[in-house]
Amino acid sequence: MAKQGMRVALIGYGEVGHIFARDLLAAGCARVSAYDILFEDAAAGPAHLADARAAGVEPASTAAEAAAGAQLVISAVTATASLAVAGLAGGYLRAGQVFLDINSVSPETKLASAAAVEAAGAQYVEAAVMAPVPGAGLAVPILLGGATAAQVAPGLTELGMNVRVVATQIGRASATKLCRSIVIKGLEALMVDCAAAARDFGVEDDVFRSLQESFPSIDFARLAQAMAGRVRQHGVRRAAEMREAAAMLAAVGRDPALAAAIAAAQERGAAKG
Repeated sequence: MAKQGMRVALIGYGEVGHIFARDLLAAGCARVSAYDILFEDAAAGPAHLADARAAGVEPASTAAEAAAGAQLVISAVTATASLAVAGLAGGYLRAGQVFLDINSVSPETKLASAAAVEAAGAQYVEAAVMAPVPGAGLAVPILLGGATAAQVAPGLTELGMNVRVVATQIGRASATKLCRSIVIKGLEALMVDCAAAARDFGVEDDVFRSLQESFPSIDFARLAQAMAGRVRQHGVRRAAEMREAAAMLAAVGRDPALAAAIAAAQERGAAKG
């Protein structure tokens, strides 16, 4: 997968797709095409298409059109759409193309996605994004897994991606991400519910002061505000991710109740926003 003259296709042109496309184009290292389901929306489609063109991205009318001729196809969709997108990709990908699945889903979902992509003769590489993409951009830490991950990694590095191969098998990278997410998304859910209850009783200052005495390095009032904003903006997507975490836990015989409760809290916080 050579950098010079590379064509990169983004399936999903949401927040992550926007940022990856911006950084790739700014570096002048690739042509970027994209497909997003919103491109087809009668009301929202024209604005989304205009936004893509203004950024220098070549919008496509289908995922197959976006991926045609691309050496690298990046799937950056919602957790609920991840497997369906990979299944469709199995119908249009060709040998020599790399399908980089950066979606936050369970190891089982990634294994099923890999089977669909590899049936087409393309290379499937599991990717787990280990930090928020805004801010870090294309250089966000990403774990890779898969039979050809080590082969693909140098080309991704040349593009400006910060990747590390952790396994030849599919699932380890995603398990690492989702185990981390139980903590990160769980902390958000805890802080949102704690702050809301403290506000109801008029005891916010005392609660945050007490928490800070226990953990002096953390500004809990500030943290609660920041986490509430993240949940309002991303709670629906994070709830889907935590349901994947629950499925992962259930698959190995562990109780998924906590992950499911975090999913419900994230969704509840988004709805209030």
